[in-house]
Amino acid sequence: MCRIARPYRLLPALTAMVLLGACHDDRAPLFAMDRAGGARLQGDPERGRQLIAERGCIACHAVPGVSGPSSRVGPPLGNMARQAYVAGLLPNTPQNLVRWLMDPPAVNPRTAMPDTGLQLADAEDIAAYLLRNAGAREKAQ
Repeated sequence: MCRIARPYRLLPALTAMVLLGACHDDRAPLFAMDRAGGARLQGDPERGRQLIAERGCIACHAVPGVSGPSSRVGPPLGNMARQAYVAGLLPNTPQNLVRWLMDPPAVNPRTAMPDTGLQLADAEDIAAYLLRNAGAREKAQ
């Protein structure tokens, strides 16, 4: 039987391979996208982009297509359609994203994200932008 003399030397290489494999982002979005690249969701993606800027979402999140200060308080929102969960709790569907945007503390009382008072139409518009953003990148590849 062959033994590896120093298995601890393999650990960094194995760790690097696992991490690089996790970075692979050729996965399709988790739900169907419409012809315009947006999720099948009632909402105006362009208005959603404007709301993200106006509501100050970029104070905590990096959002592709919305300029503002660089922030690392909340997670980056550039690949929402490929995430398995919204906020690590809800299965990622357009409806659950809207639910989260409307009242994060109702979903997770321990979240740092405040209830920003979004109305249903505003949350749908923001969700449409966040979900369309991933679809547009997918088409560009």
